[in-house]
Amino acid sequence: MPSPELAQIIALLRSQPVPSERPSIATLRQGFERLTATIPTPAGVVVEELTAGHRPAERLRSPGIERGRVVLYLHGGGFLLGSAKTHRSLAARIGQAARAEMLVLDYRLAPEHSFPAAIDDAIAAYRWLLDQGLSAGNLAIAGDSAGGGLTVSTLLAIRDARLPQPAAAVLMSPWVDLAGEGASMQTNAAADPMVQKEGLLGMSRAYLHGTDPHHPMASPIHADLTGLPPLLVQVGTAETLLDDSVRLAARAEAAGVAVTLEKWDDMIHVWQAFPQLPEAQRAVERIGEYVREKTPLA
Repeated sequence: MPSPELAQIIALLRSQPVPSERPSIATLRQGFERLTATIPTPAGVVVEELTAGHRPAERLRSPGIERGRVVLYLHGGGFLLGSAKTHRSLAARIGQAARAEMLVLDYRLAPEHSFPAAIDDAIAAYRWLLDQGLSAGNLAIAGDSAGGGLTVSTLLAIRDARLPQPAAAVLMSPWVDLAGEGASMQTNAAADPMVQKEGLLGMSRAYLHGTDPHHPMASPIHADLTGLPPLLVQVGTAETLLDDSVRLAARAEAAGVAVTLEKWDDMIHVWQAFPQLPEAQRAVERIGEYVREKTPLA
């Protein structure tokens, strides 16, 4: 049974008025920043602003972290929205659970910076981590929604650049099919209070700026996934993006990748971001357990 807290969040999401005109990107970004600013960051987290590669980032350190274990976090927001600040709470909670330092990257956003700018920024940040003397075996990459898809694209870029792969990656409700061709885009449309195909395709067009949405680096559901590190994929069964995760996991397994697919009953898109949900707490604890298992420190 889903928790009462989940029912309250769904009701709140469904109660939001539909604007008569499409808001500007600036308005959407400001609204997202205001909304996420209400989500508290766990007590004791130290936030440090820095530059990773060539982009701003936040380093989050929680009490009890084990030095040497680092997670590069790539935020969601459809490649148009979001920042290190909007995802500070979620990233910090993952860092606590994983006992890891978090590097939350402010990669460039569309439409000002189209594909593949976000991938270029992410691999530059990963190179920067390696240049700090960190072992790839103690690194992980994690992301939610568009950031989950970006995580897979970054792993592909790392492989193609012949860099050492991180020990593992975590994908939360990943968006890996920018053409929106999964069957759950229709079958879960009535159940999903957050993500619908029309909105996704609009974000896809703004990000791709004319690139074919089937391009394997833009939509890694179409990529050869051979050589990728172990993957943990968490997705809710009430999501329109459910089939993105299911199809990605099947392709990864067929390519010889160690993949763990977790389908969480009745959960909505990136439910891990809502700290009041007991299901979010359990999912984040599971992520932390997975990262610790894959990145053992000597």
